[in-house]
Amino acid sequence: MSMIRDLRAAVRPSRPALRKGMRMDGGAYDTTRDPATPSAVVDCAVYRDGARVESGRQLSPHEAMRQVRRDGGFVWIGLHEPTEAEFAGIATEFGLHPLAVEDAVQAHQRPKLERYDDSLFTVFKTVHYVEHDELTATSEVVETGEVMCFTGRDFFITVRHGGQGSLRALRHRLQDDPELLAKGPSAVLHAIADHVVDGYIAVADALQDDIDDVETDVFSPGRKGTPRGTDAGRIYQLKREILEFKRAVSPLLRPMQLLSERPMRLIDPDIQKYFRDVADHLVRVQEQVVGFDELLNSILQANLAQASVAQNEDMRKITSWAAIIAVPTMVCGVYGMNFDYMPETHWKYGYPLVLGVTVALCLGIHRTLKRNGWL
Repeated sequence: MSMIRDLRAAVRPSRPALRKGMRMDGGAYDTTRDPATPSAVVDCAVYRDGARVESGRQLSPHEAMRQVRRDGGFVWIGLHEPTEAEFAGIATEFGLHPLAVEDAVQAHQRPKLERYDDSLFTVFKTVHYVEHDELTATSEVVETGEVMCFTGRDFFITVRHGGQGSLRALRHRLQDDPELLAKGPSAVLHAIADHVVDGYIAVADALQDDIDDVETDVFSPGRKGTPRGTDAGRIYQLKREILEFKRAVSPLLRPMQLLSERPMRLIDPDIQKYFRDVADHLVRVQEQVVGFDELLNSILQANLAQASVAQNEDMRKITSWAAIIAVPTMVCGVYGMNFDYMPETHWKYGYPLVLGVTVALCLGIHRTLKRNGWL
C-alpha cells in the first residue's frame, strides 16, 4: 500500500490556487453567510490506510486537503444543500467543473454519470417510503431527495438535497471496514450507490404491500357503502407515486452499467466488481417498478370495468321498474279519458277487474324480469 500511495503522490496533479479573497487559514469558505447560520459542511475528514485521521476538531476543506497533499490518503467532505457562495471555495479548491458545480447547487437533476478531466460527477436520487395508516387519493407514498458525488483521486465530495438520505450512518459503517475504505474514493462511491439502491429495494417491497391492499379492495366481493370512484382515485395516486419512483430508478441503469463494465481511472478494479452487484439489484428494482405500473394499469381497468358493470346493473333495474310502472300508467291513462261509451265503465265489477288485471300484469312482468336477472 505504501508503494501505491507513493505512486499516487507522484502522478497527482496540482490543484488550482484559491480564488483571490479566499481564506487560507482554514476558516469558513462563505464570507457572505451570517455567522449565526449553521455551515453547509456536515462533515469533513481525512482518511489514510482505511482509517479516519482524528484531528480533535472539525477540519475545513482547505486544511483537510493540505493534509492529504502532505501525508497522502483522501478527504471526504459532506455537504447539505450548500449555497452557491458556500460551494464556490470548495469547487475552486478541488478544481471541480463549473457545469457540475451548477448542477450540484441547483439540484433537481436526473440520475447521471459525467466524466470530467480528473473527476467523476454522479447524481443519485434517494427515495424514502412515507408511512401511512391508509392509502387515500391524496396520500404521499414516496419522498425523493438527491445526492451528488464528486469523485477524484484524493477527494470525495457529497452534496445532499432533501430531508431524507442522510449519509452519517453510512460513513460510520465504512469507518468500521478499514480494508474497504483503504481502496479510496471509489469505495465510498460504491457504498453510496449500494446504499441508495438498497433503499430502492425497501421502497419497492413497501409499495408491493400497498398494491396488494388496493388489489384486494378492488376485487373483494360485497363491498357495499363504498363511494363510487374511491378506488380509482387511490389507484391513480399510487400510479403517480410509482412514476416518481421510476424517474429515480430508470435513469440510473446506464451509469451503473458504465461503472461496472467500463474501466475508469478513478475506479479501483477491485471496487468495479462490486458495482456489478449494485447494477444487478438496480435492474431487479427497475423490473419491479415496470411490473407495478402494468399491474396498476390492469387494476385500474378492472375497477373501471366494475364501475361500468355496476352502472349497467343500475340502468337495468331502473328500466325494469319503469316497465312495471308503465302497465298501471297505461291502464289508468286509458280509463282516465272522459268518454261515456267505454268497456266496463258502468259495470259494478269493472273497477276490481281492471285493478286485478293491472296487478297481475305487474306481477307477471316482475317475475319475468326477476327470472332473467334484471331485478
